[in-house]
Amino acid sequence: MPVATEQQLPTGTWQLDKVHSSAAFAVKHMVVATYRGRFEDFDATLTVDETGDAKLVGTVSTDSIVVKDENLAAHLKSAEFFETDKYPELRFESTAVRREGDEVIVDGNLTIKDQTHPVEGRGAFAGPFDDIAGNTKVGLTLETTIDRTKFGLNWNAPLPKGGFALANDVALTIELELVGA
Repeated sequence: MPVATEQQLPTGTWQLDKVHSSAAFAVKHMVVATYRGRFEDFDATLTVDETGDAKLVGTVSTDSIVVKDENLAAHLKSAEFFETDKYPELRFESTAVRREGDEVIVDGNLTIKDQTHPVEGRGAFAGPFDDIAGNTKVGLTLETTIDRTKFGLNWNAPLPKGGFALANDVALTIELELVGA
């Protein structure tokens, strides 16, 4: 597979290495701290054609949410949040992938609870590199912030002295290790 130039990603189809990848979120909780969680079951494919056009597609199983409390996990799976029985998957599909110097910018559409909105992820791309088993791998890290209420994740509770239990802005971070197919 060709080595990436400053402006072009390496051609080929790149599949997720699930062991070495992560999909996480962070949200301000009770106005004073940032709460973090993650999803364990997700997939992603990056395809780059000979002209340098790239497409990133990713899915997340909503039922695979991991947080530090069983009751909170159940609440997040309920109709007040992800409603995992009715909406088992989050989906992202890029509309544009580009490099600007050392930064990668991925524009696309994110669907949560059948609500689709455009998002822009920014981050870094690494590789390609050969691992110790002889596989060619690339790395892609992207971050974005979404307004959860635009996706139907509306639950909140007012605090006694003002403010709300949860912020509307949620930071999403994906760290993907992808192997050449």
